[in-house]
Amino acid sequence: MELLDLYDENKNLTNLQISRGVKVPKGYYRLVVHICIFNEEGKMLIQKRTPNKKWPNKWDISVGGCVTAGESSKLAAMREVKEEIGLDVDLSNVRCNFTFNFEDGFDDIYLLNIDNLDLTKLKLQKTEVSEVK
Repeated sequence: MELLDLYDENKNLTNLQISRGVKVPKGYYRLVVHICIFNEEGKMLIQKRTPNKKWPNKWDISVGGCVTAGESSKLAAMREVKEEIGLDVDLSNVRCNFTFNFEDGFDDIYLLNIDNLDLTKLKLQKTEVSEVK
């Protein structure tokens, strides 16, 4: 069971958690991350979602996912990049570029530039990503 921390309306961590998939209680919010990876030509890496995921077989941003309990936004972003496409990225000195509010949470967006990215060497998480381009 994956646990998610809950935040207040100002994105301050509370002492509450919920299980992933459970509706966020009114007045509380969860945190997700998205990472947009660009090459030297300014083209963004996109991933095709697998048939078993929400929005099956649709093209999506480079990488994304939930921040699990005890994780920071940065750690979750680094973990998601490693899990979904097999890349190690260091965000220790990087702030998220944007935070968007959505109905029951916050979405931290990171913009990364990675030159000479060889798509054939990426290790895709087969349960989530069917292809990249």
